[in-house]
Amino acid sequence: MELERRSTWLVMGVFSSSNGVVISHPSSKTGLQSERMSQAEHPRDRSLAEVAAHRVEERRGRASLWSVALSELGAVDRAAYEAVTRTPTPSLDEPIRRLSNAANRSLLWLAIAALLALFGGERGRRAALDGVVAIGITSASVNLVTKSIVTRPRPERADPAPFAGREIEMPASPSFPSGHAASAFAFAYAVGRRLPILAIPIRLLAGAVAYSRVHLGVHYPGDVVVGSIAGSGIAAMVASAEDGFAARRRRSHG
Repeated sequence: MELERRSTWLVMGVFSSSNGVVISHPSSKTGLQSERMSQAEHPRDRSLAEVAAHRVEERRGRASLWSVALSELGAVDRAAYEAVTRTPTPSLDEPIRRLSNAANRSLLWLAIAALLALFGGERGRRAALDGVVAIGITSASVNLVTKSIVTRPRPERADPAPFAGREIEMPASPSFPSGHAASAFAFAYAVGRRLPILAIPIRLLAGAVAYSRVHLGVHYPGDVVVGSIAGSGIAAMVASAEDGFAARRRRSHG
């Protein structure tokens, strides 16, 4: 019960941040300076990998292997984004947009957790609790920490959008990494660990949510790839810590 109370408190605190970070308003002097600094560090026409490559060039020279590799990786990231966002898919746009919106503030995953808790028995309740805790810690780590450090601007979308079915509001938070992807794969890892029969379906759903962010033009592919890896990794560390805590409790009561 104590773990459940702490988990609920954590998740409520994180989700109240609207699955993003608060940024300074450009009308204030400090906010304007922060915005200009962000644009100078990460210009909108360059990917994060290309910005990193530029910094490596400054330190090690243009011929550096790391600089060349990062430049090529950034070019691939942008090319993949443009290929997805410029390809017409009228029959997919509306369902993908609805799926992406359902995952806002992790509501999709919280709904699944509620169903598992209600109808999944003891294992379902354990999976639901683990999933919610994993989302809470992952959301805090990605949205409140990482995004405040790596302030990559969102992609430049055509205005108006070329495909009406993909029209959603561009989030105000930085682009890297994807919070939707991180939360999706954190939840999928935690639930799949407790309920192996759901491991593949829940990961497929998480992958669909991650892809939807690129399809709708609000993230680069690199954002969702790193977000997915971060979410799975954080959930794995949370699970390891939980197993260690449970083992110590058994020894103390044994």
